[in-house]
Amino acid sequence: MKTALSKVVCTIGLMAASAAALAGEAKTAPPQEPVGFITGAVIGGFAAGPIGAVVGAGLGTWLGNRVHRASEAGKAEAQAARLRTDAQNLETEKTALLSEKSALITQQANLAAVNQSLTIKLDDMSGKAETVRGTPDGASDVLDGLQGDVLFRTGSAEITPDIAHQIQVIARAVAKSPSLKVRLDGYADPRGGDEVNMKLSQDRAHAVRALLVAAGVAEDVLEVNAYGKTQSVASDSDGYALERRVRLTLQMDNPAAVAQTAPNQTEQNE
Repeated sequence: MKTALSKVVCTIGLMAASAAALAGEAKTAPPQEPVGFITGAVIGGFAAGPIGAVVGAGLGTWLGNRVHRASEAGKAEAQAARLRTDAQNLETEKTALLSEKSALITQQANLAAVNQSLTIKLDDMSGKAETVRGTPDGASDVLDGLQGDVLFRTGSAEITPDIAHQIQVIARAVAKSPSLKVRLDGYADPRGGDEVNMKLSQDRAHAVRALLVAAGVAEDVLEVNAYGKTQSVASDSDGYALERRVRLTLQMDNPAAVAQTAPNQTEQNE
């Protein structure tokens, strides 16, 4: 009886000492260690006395560490899985952005090529106008039927300085050719409302008209039309660039044809 009582007393003492020691290390020990230590001490104390309590406490601590490490390893693995998923998502987004960038570069290159071809076309028109400008009558027959497109930025009716210079060259040749008429057709791309695009096409046509008048072209030989987006057939950015324009057409005024037409109309009315 005394021996059993002694074991209990010793075990309780060891547990108390262990608990006191653990209380001082609570901030640094893993959460499973105190539980394992105390549980092992109690089991060992009742099973084999004070020595069993010490051994049980040690085993309990070891088991607590293993449980704690297994738990931390599981958390780390879950976090690593999340990081791998995030990395894969970022790689997918990067690939998509690179693809969009490549497509944008291609569109810009195509648009630059289109702008260059239209500028060359206007260059050809202004070049011919410059050639005939010094002739006495302006060589209307050479200029008759020539066309050129003046391109504009999105939502703008502003004419760039280089294009303005070409228009002025054409205007000086037209001013020396009394039999020439100038037709200006303004257009807009399909984006935006009907009223906004109609006004935009009008503003563009009138901007070209103002340059021609300022360079000496008589107002009565100018015909201005605006179509807004009603003539649009484009479906992408390259096509839109072609539709933000004013088409400038030079054409001979033929009074003889008008004179021949008038009697026919009279006869029909009669």
